[in-house]
Amino acid sequence: MKGAADTYQGRGLIADPIHHYILYTRPGAIPGEATEQDLIDTSWVQRLRRVPQLQSARWVFPAAEHSRFQHSLGAMHLAGRMAQQLYPSLHAIFPQAPSPALIEELLRMAGLLHDVGHGPFGHFFDDNFLVDYDLTHELIGQRIIREELAQILRDLRRSPSGRFNADEAIDPEWICYLMGKTYTHPLESHPKWLAFLKPLLSGVFTADNMDYVLRDSYMCGVAVGPIDIERIMYYSFFSEKGLTLDRSGLQAFTMFLNARFYMYTNVYYHRTTRGIDLHLKEIFRDTMRIAFPYDLRKELHPYLHLTEWTLLEEVGRWHDAEEASRKRLGVEWRHILDRKLKWRMSHEVVLDLFEPKRGQAFLKAEDVEERVRTFLPKALKGFPFKIDMALQDPRPLNPLKMGDRQIYVYDSATGTVSEEPLTEILKYLPGKVAQCRIFAMNHEHDAELARALERALGEEPPAILTNV
Repeated sequence: MKGAADTYQGRGLIADPIHHYILYTRPGAIPGEATEQDLIDTSWVQRLRRVPQLQSARWVFPAAEHSRFQHSLGAMHLAGRMAQQLYPSLHAIFPQAPSPALIEELLRMAGLLHDVGHGPFGHFFDDNFLVDYDLTHELIGQRIIREELAQILRDLRRSPSGRFNADEAIDPEWICYLMGKTYTHPLESHPKWLAFLKPLLSGVFTADNMDYVLRDSYMCGVAVGPIDIERIMYYSFFSEKGLTLDRSGLQAFTMFLNARFYMYTNVYYHRTTRGIDLHLKEIFRDTMRIAFPYDLRKELHPYLHLTEWTLLEEVGRWHDAEEASRKRLGVEWRHILDRKLKWRMSHEVVLDLFEPKRGQAFLKAEDVEERVRTFLPKALKGFPFKIDMALQDPRPLNPLKMGDRQIYVYDSATGTVSEEPLTEILKYLPGKVAQCRIFAMNHEHDAELARALERALGEEPPAILTNV
């Protein structure tokens, strides 16, 4: 019986609707070790339970109440599975690479912690608060890892599959490098094999985006078509050049990119979601000045207590406040919380570029707004409206120049590894897309606004007379 009992010692299962069961390490196997449970149970990772995965889209898809915490566990699971698939080819190229257990655990921890720096309203928070401090959720996440979680990471001694070799340990800085989109070059002190792992956490098919496409579509109740991540993983390996996909996995890869594209156009950039974000933008910076009077470049600890739960509970009471600034903002927040939409879409034009040239770009929202005004009837020149440009890159703009996220294709017939086939396979997916929408407070003048938007995007505006 002892052998059977040992199988379960130091490991546990987490039930999950997407991956069914997620295996994790817990205390009991090695005296004095840290385990995944210790990391998961830190305040910083538990905080992610109170940061929803889908910011404003929750007001559109009622079932999408899942959190960054759930997604992080899913990303951890997929990262570990990718490590198991890729280790033999990594070791063939780098015989000095550490044990399979360490590589698995390194990728699992990068998957678990890749979102640890997110704030309320996710990416909206980056664009409408953190940007004012030259920060991103990734930079904050890297600081949390270095200052708050580093010792636990250094004390890990095994993955769910087995123990590290003697004297092996995870360097927390490796995780900061793997999860950082702006951390593009490994340090001189980093091992040579580390850069090969980068596309698994920051690239076109990562543990992160494979989990969120599966999880978000499921939780929203949105059918996106088949997402065959099993096939993508099976046909992935490391060649001398880097992360490589056997040609037999290419169709599954493009199917996945199409599913992710669909999620952006129909969920993340849903018209009502973007309309709510337009309202949020009007009040968010003023709100944060009152609700969070801290500079995260200097003070990290207050961030532990800033979640969507704490923020929405606070602003939800402001409409009863005596202070004028709080009361004014509280009225607006009450409308958002009660889903009384301020901005409603009048018209949409989808713009796409299949082969964008250097310097080719879409107009900025403010430029489109200025053009629309010139095409409106005189009676509507002062009519309030908003332009929203929802931008996305469904595929790498140049599949041949993806930098540290580059992937390659293996053709068994010719025995060649090259990035060239990506150009052919991805040409049917646009390189850049903009969903240009015009919003107004009611639908009274939708027809005039639609005509003006179509002309603004298709014609040069008439000369604007000035006093000069």
